[in-house]
Amino acid sequence: MSTNHDPHNRQHVSRREAMRRGAWSAAGLVAASGLGARAFAAEPEKTPEQKLADEKAVRDEAAKAKAKKGQIKSVIQIFLWGGMSQNDTWDPKPGTGYDYMGEFDKVIPTNVDGIQLSFLFPHLAKQADKFALIRSMTHGNNGHETAAYLMQTGHAPGGRLAYPSVGAIFTYFKKDEYKGLVPPYIVMLQAAGRFSEEGFLGPAYKPFATGGDPNAERFEVQGIVNRGIDDARQKARRELVDKVNLMGYGLADVPEMAASEAARENAYGLILGSGREVFNLNNEPAALRDLYGRNTFGQECLAARRMVEAGVPYITISFPGGWDTHANHFPTMRRQCPMLDQGLATLLSDLSEKKLLDSTLVWCTGEFGRPPKIDWAPPWNGGRHHHGGVFTVLVAGGGFKGGRVVGSSDKIGEKVEERPVYPSDLLGSFYLLAGIDATAKLPHPWGLDAYVLDTENEGMKSAGLLEELM
Repeated sequence: MSTNHDPHNRQHVSRREAMRRGAWSAAGLVAASGLGARAFAAEPEKTPEQKLADEKAVRDEAAKAKAKKGQIKSVIQIFLWGGMSQNDTWDPKPGTGYDYMGEFDKVIPTNVDGIQLSFLFPHLAKQADKFALIRSMTHGNNGHETAAYLMQTGHAPGGRLAYPSVGAIFTYFKKDEYKGLVPPYIVMLQAAGRFSEEGFLGPAYKPFATGGDPNAERFEVQGIVNRGIDDARQKARRELVDKVNLMGYGLADVPEMAASEAARENAYGLILGSGREVFNLNNEPAALRDLYGRNTFGQECLAARRMVEAGVPYITISFPGGWDTHANHFPTMRRQCPMLDQGLATLLSDLSEKKLLDSTLVWCTGEFGRPPKIDWAPPWNGGRHHHGGVFTVLVAGGGFKGGRVVGSSDKIGEKVEERPVYPSDLLGSFYLLAGIDATAKLPHPWGLDAYVLDTENEGMKSAGLLEELM
């Protein structure tokens, strides 16, 4: 007698038996309907495109389930304009020979088992648990302007709409949250000039370019810290203007005059008050400034951390000097990689110690990479050219897991081997973690349909959001 109690006196059968009975019943129905065995023919095998679409859908759903929306409060983008070589830095291919690695064949371990970097990055090697490397970034575009547009907007270049950059998008969606005196979108020291970052959103979302040099004795931010004018003189000028300004006398209740006065006070607060102090690196301990590196890039990283503390939504650091190494490749890398290594590693460590890394996204990449085959012929004499086939992106903080590698390139670093990541996948992941709807419509001055991302309608490739890192 069965020990199972069934109030409806149902007969219990095994799962296998149930499947068998179901199959026979289905077969009987098919036979009765005259369909015969044709209905039981195997489904046609999916095409590679269909399989990729299925994988993308799975990744996107998993990412949405894992993401803590709104986790990203600020972004620091380190833009290596010109395109840094992946082979010589964060995706080394030791043992591939002199024509591929030249004099940079040596690699070093990191503090995460299985992850190696070029020997040029000893500081970052000690911080590998804080960042992830996407070694399968790809878009296939080899033009500076068009590749930069792809990486900064996630949209196809050449269309009728000039889309805003990711920085302008963050500024637009965070405008009601940020109340600081410092501009919400800052570029140090100047924009790379590859495209108009604000796009059709207009001048209100154009980045504020600091100019100056944070490694100088005084970081002379244009329009804020004026060259040759000390604070006392600046204050005296303001007081004199206040004494002779009779236009607003007795008109404090007029809305237009009140708004003008509020704007003027904000401007002076930026120039002479707490806003200006964000750029005063002399307030930092000398030992910490040394850790970042007493060079322009290192001090840019320190200034970026101070802006994060002030709540600035988006900060871009344009690496001084660039990485367009068609010629003089190896000398340039020997000079610039140590600065990138020291400044970026200290930034990650400093943000982590100050409990800011979880809410701050740091991402570092150029518009593309460099081909694995070195061009030894004159006039290049050991240079690397443009390569959008595969390159590496570093991401840290903001809800992304550290100590991970996503995707891989082939054995020489020329093509994607596993798990391609496209610009819309990368930026879409950023938007998800920032609580920005990637399908949201953007205001276009002519009323045209424009969206944060519109991959499918533009015929752009996508392999899914970065759920592996969330």
